[in-house]
Amino acid sequence: MPLEIRHAQPRDSASIAEIANAMIRDTLFTFTSQERQPQEIAARLEQDLTPFLVAERGGRILGFATYSAFRSGPGYRHTQEHSIQLRPEAQGHGLGRALMGQLEKEARTREVHVLVAGISSANPKALKFHRAIGYTQTGFLPQVGRKFNQWLDLILMQKQL
Repeated sequence: MPLEIRHAQPRDSASIAEIANAMIRDTLFTFTSQERQPQEIAARLEQDLTPFLVAERGGRILGFATYSAFRSGPGYRHTQEHSIQLRPEAQGHGLGRALMGQLEKEARTREVHVLVAGISSANPKALKFHRAIGYTQTGFLPQVGRKFNQWLDLILMQKQL
């Protein structure tokens, strides 16, 4: 079955929440502990402020990628922070590259100059992935996150589009 990368629709909200919540519940890859509700995701998708892409095969959502404001204020308008999350079984097959390639293409059309990745030091696969697609480390913030009773470092990476 072919892979389809498309804009997420409100009907995809439950699948997106399922992927995000598994990462929230089970990993140190995100510092948040508050699970996402499908209704809040659907509301964001209905606003359609920034691209929110899903990768789908055979009717199953395998992952998503999106971006949002890096910081507030008009001076940061051309810099956005992205998020990419895949189901574990979808990793290592080129799906992340395909999603990020499309997200970066769409970001360029919206005059985004820099995409930033905020990566948990507990996620070495994400660091390797981002290096492989052209991101460079530009910051290291020790012990700024706390989850599961552990202090976590945040690694900032960026790519100029």
